[in-house]
Amino acid sequence: MPFDGVVTKAVTEELQEKLLPGKINKIYQPTDTELVFTIRSQGENHSLLLSIHPTYARFHVTEDVYQNPKEAPMFCMVLRKHLSGATLESIEQYGLERIVTFTIRTRNEIGDISYKKIIIELMGKHSNLMLIDDKTGNIIDSLKHVSMAQNRHRTVLPGSEYVLPPQQDKLNPLEIDADTFIRKLDFNSGKIDRQIVNLLVGVSPFIARELADKAKLGAVDVYKQVFLDFQDQLISKNYSPAIYQDKKEDFHVLPVSSFIGKVHEFGTTNEMLDQFYSGKAERDRVKQQAKDLYRFIKNEKEKNERKLKKHHKTLQKAENAELYQKKGELLTAHMHLVSQGDTTISVVDYYDPDQKEMEIELNPNKTPSENAQSFFKTYQKLKTSKKVVEKEIIKTHEEITYLDQLLQQIDVASVDDIEEIREELRDEGYLKKQKQNKKKNKPSKPNPEQYIATDGTLILVGKNNKQNEYVTMKVAHRDEVWLHTKDIPGSHVVIRETNPSEETIFEAAQLAAYYSKSGSSSSVPVDYTKIRHVKKPNGAKPGFVTYENQKTVFVTPDQEIVDRLRK
Repeated sequence: MPFDGVVTKAVTEELQEKLLPGKINKIYQPTDTELVFTIRSQGENHSLLLSIHPTYARFHVTEDVYQNPKEAPMFCMVLRKHLSGATLESIEQYGLERIVTFTIRTRNEIGDISYKKIIIELMGKHSNLMLIDDKTGNIIDSLKHVSMAQNRHRTVLPGSEYVLPPQQDKLNPLEIDADTFIRKLDFNSGKIDRQIVNLLVGVSPFIARELADKAKLGAVDVYKQVFLDFQDQLISKNYSPAIYQDKKEDFHVLPVSSFIGKVHEFGTTNEMLDQFYSGKAERDRVKQQAKDLYRFIKNEKEKNERKLKKHHKTLQKAENAELYQKKGELLTAHMHLVSQGDTTISVVDYYDPDQKEMEIELNPNKTPSENAQSFFKTYQKLKTSKKVVEKEIIKTHEEITYLDQLLQQIDVASVDDIEEIREELRDEGYLKKQKQNKKKNKPSKPNPEQYIATDGTLILVGKNNKQNEYVTMKVAHRDEVWLHTKDIPGSHVVIRETNPSEETIFEAAQLAAYYSKSGSSSSVPVDYTKIRHVKKPNGAKPGFVTYENQKTVFVTPDQEIVDRLRK
């Protein structure tokens, strides 16, 4: 993902206009890698997100709301101690690198003015964020501590001097001329885009390919002009923030004319970044937290699938129960022809109209009478097992459907949803129950997703079984409309209206399809009916219901529609 030096430049320049000067009112640390500052500037409050996530490291103003821990982490407490009520005075990028310094004016313990700096380094898995004392240049604290054993170039520990990361031997495109750029390229070796990445600081492979495509292996003058145009865009701040969608998503602040696919343009770099990253880091956190849960449920599902195969084999064998009875009766009728030690006997099948002979396999260690009794016992056993196995097959099918539904719910879950799924599995006996704390508060009510239809109607979406049962069985009124994907694991969706418009039904169906196992498919069938036609059978698994009097609508899930409806 190309959060390169050019994007860093664009977002830094926007933040300079939007946040300076700004008063820091609140500081939160939602996760180990993310900080959110509430900054009051120009009569408005802005939420500034600083993230050193190993995959989604970034900084920008955000509209997303983050869940904060009940107790602030230690680093957050340090920031609050030094920066609460302070004034953000400057935001500066180091060259065209992905290193940005936020200079903050505050007061020390005796009331004298002092300056602190927050430095964020966006370097993939080596990203970090540090609080620096501007007077001494020493690190007060950092999100990640790095010892000399981990990095020979520098330590990032409280009290140590801040040292810049090792510099790459690259040229700043804002500080060189076109002739220098041309001299550094080897036109005979090809792979110009790779050469550009290795030559220019702040340029990602995504934008390097664009520069190479514009030149199209033309003459030297063409490459000069392409570089001059690129340089002019950076100097004049001629940005065109956009998200580019093809097989995967990319974004940039410079126009990419060579791209073939869907392009979403934005008015500002901050809006683009907020849209692009919205939910991605959350999904990654969910994936990490739910990794063990996902593996456990998947293993349970595979175990039940193996069990189902065995049941089918047993049932197939049970279908031949009468054959064992027949062998026992024929063997009894021809007992005088059998001796102990015989492995087979051929007898006349008097049940056959043609009186054909049947060969019966025998256990040589048993007497003829014991062999006959063995066939009769097998017959009785299979006859009894058929009824049991048929019930077990139905039960196993239900179990697989339930586990499949849980896997789908993990795919769309938030961090809080994952804990509700764990709690459900404990209640159902799949996981061991945790020891109850006597002072523990009462469990909170499920919190289903809320959406607003175009006409203002409220739509509720359950993202796990606790939420599904809550919206369907407790919240919804009997004449309100309920939706669910037809024969596909998914969410319960409720329209809080007794007579919704066709447009609202379509939008609710979009949500039902999006939050289902077929969320990336086309033409997904969604059933809808009144709540009074939805029933939960006695003893059914959580989230399982039956319904009738339904109608079906076919929709293709659309991310844009879902985002537009989000409350």
